[in-house]
Amino acid sequence: MPSIADVIFVALLCLLVFTPLAVRLLGDAGIGWHIRTGQLILSTHHIPHTDPFSSTMAGKPWFAWEWLYDVKVGWLDSAMGLNGEVWYNALIIAAVFGLTMHLLVKRGVNAVTAVILLLLAIVASMIHFLARPHVVSWLFTVAWFAILDQCERDSMAGRRATLWRVWVLPVLMLFWVNFHGGFLVGLVLVGIFWVAALWDSFRAKEDRIELTLRRIAARERSWRLFWVGVVSTGASLINPYGWKLHVHIFHYLSDRFLMNHIEEFQSPDFHGVAQRCFLVLLLATVATVACRGRTLRPSSVLVLLFAVYTGLYSSRNIPVSSLLLVLVIGPLLSPASAGGFSSRMSALQSGLRGHLWPIAAFAFTLAIAAGGGRLGSAQLMNAHFDPRRMPVEAVNYFEAHRLTGPILAPDSWGGYLIYRLYPGERVIVDDRHDLYGEEFFKSYLKMIRVEQGWQQFLDSQYFTLVMFPRNTALTNLLLESPQWKPIYQDDTAVIFERAAQIGRPLVP
Repeated sequence: MPSIADVIFVALLCLLVFTPLAVRLLGDAGIGWHIRTGQLILSTHHIPHTDPFSSTMAGKPWFAWEWLYDVKVGWLDSAMGLNGEVWYNALIIAAVFGLTMHLLVKRGVNAVTAVILLLLAIVASMIHFLARPHVVSWLFTVAWFAILDQCERDSMAGRRATLWRVWVLPVLMLFWVNFHGGFLVGLVLVGIFWVAALWDSFRAKEDRIELTLRRIAARERSWRLFWVGVVSTGASLINPYGWKLHVHIFHYLSDRFLMNHIEEFQSPDFHGVAQRCFLVLLLATVATVACRGRTLRPSSVLVLLFAVYTGLYSSRNIPVSSLLLVLVIGPLLSPASAGGFSSRMSALQSGLRGHLWPIAAFAFTLAIAAGGGRLGSAQLMNAHFDPRRMPVEAVNYFEAHRLTGPILAPDSWGGYLIYRLYPGERVIVDDRHDLYGEEFFKSYLKMIRVEQGWQQFLDSQYFTLVMFPRNTALTNLLLESPQWKPIYQDDTAVIFERAAQIGRPLVP
């Protein structure tokens, strides 16, 4: 019989693979340049250090800091097409929440409470259910917290035989730093548990034997975590760019202009369903601290503060914040009394072993993805970019009429254009904001928002083709401009060509 964690894993995997959510996973065009970067690495056996995709930034230093993820998705695209991308990212997302459910039950949270908390975290995280490398950081964060938390519990209980597990973290860091920039969360968590261990070692009194032993254990734990942090930091330097990657990420995250103008780095808008679920988790956290705050360990308090701050600071952080909140407050919300349906269910879940259903779901979905999405004559899976969000037909026209670029399109479409047109054509801009920088985007945003001086970007860049969304103020202005003429339009996009290049009929 499958556990609830197994059911969560299987249900999420199948929903993300076999329903319209598969198309939603491809709702961010950035996966396009990740795929092409991975294929470039596989073909050249070299990790790029300069930009290969943009005409405006050609030859400029570029940090492909998610290269290990890129290689994976690049290979999957070559082997299975977009079905492979959706399957891989759906597998990771399902593993994240399946593992979280397993950890909640393992820590004594009753089944009903665990399911409610997990559903809130799932819905809150759906704003970032996208085929992008950040989902790998979700998985690493849950595993990282679980190891640190369990080692602290074992140390406080005197179970020394299991404390070696904390040394798994530097090994995980070797992979995390090459998958996604979220590896910084891992270093922060180590720092949090180290500070908590120091606090325990200083506040414990020595008037009783058990308190003296606890203080000694806390000191040992603080030294152990200190060296784990040092080794993990050293492991984070084992990447294609060394310490320069850390400096680059610092400059990127400290760039106030980019942070204030990139949508996902802005604070959450609580009018959405996902954001409201995160708000419910925040309120549950406040209520839990108010009622059970005295039972919180220092590490739990610091993790809660970190999760609340990061989640309120940037909507990009909501999934990681939700997962950490659930893992910390879940055990505190579990009823202390035994008996009742929830307690019997929890006891049953704790006794279940084996994972037959997740293994079967893994094999089945992989076979479907590798087989073109078909099971016999039935088409179960057909991953593709949504033509209502991406300029699918416009790019088809571009290719059919052998237009030559580079082509200007919104940064949110740049990755899709790279996926479809590279290596034949280059883009003017895409969503690698750290590459283009503040000065470039200041001029670019003036054009997109039709602010004073908006024409300067169009005049300063060398291109003869632009592709913009159909119903925008900028598109309407270009339709009236004698300098730009439409050569293609549909409900999603319009392609313009400089007037001097006109020679093709308008395609409705």
